[in-house]
Amino acid sequence: MHVGILGGTFNPIHVAHLRIAEEVREACVLDQVLFVPAAAPPHKEVSGQTAFHHRLAMVEAAIDDNPWFAASDLESRRSGKSYSVHTLEILRAEHPDNEYFFIMGMDSFREISSWREYRRLFALCHIVVTARPGSQGGSPLDLLPVADRNEFCYDDAFRGLVHRSGFTIVFLEETFLDISSTRIRDLCRDQRSVRYLVPPAVEQYISHFALYRAS
Repeated sequence: MHVGILGGTFNPIHVAHLRIAEEVREACVLDQVLFVPAAAPPHKEVSGQTAFHHRLAMVEAAIDDNPWFAASDLESRRSGKSYSVHTLEILRAEHPDNEYFFIMGMDSFREISSWREYRRLFALCHIVVTARPGSQGGSPLDLLPVADRNEFCYDDAFRGLVHRSGFTIVFLEETFLDISSTRIRDLCRDQRSVRYLVPPAVEQYISHFALYRAS
């Protein structure tokens, strides 16, 4: 299968996450998009995170009505930080016949050189970079760390980059929805509505467990 991987803290998952997943699924003709909540995100403080089981449950509730979407608890089943390269290695070992498409935003891609063993990602999977309309600018090669540019060539046929391993980096313009998990948590803290920012099932879950309320 062709499987998209969308990772994140999902604290909480919201409609912009779902829309990005749907647009990538359609554009890349994916058989499935796998949502992978991070158990111990390397770039964020763990102490302030909502418990993993809550974040996973909200993802499962959000995608329940979409047969193309699935959720994974993989990162809670291993110790240490939730590094993407390790997640991809485990997925490839468990399902060697699958072809993976790692989904990330443009802001994250611009900082990819700060990721653990980021060069190995280029040889493990395709990378799909989502960006706001008109925000890419310049040549795709210019978005890569300088030391890695000679590992890629530009393919005009699909307007993306091809790594020497054969895997690709594709750039897609997303439907920009200015929604953030931080904003949703702030609204919940102030006991304001989050309707239409998160799926109804997630709104109900947050309310039932009184998540993100001030102590």
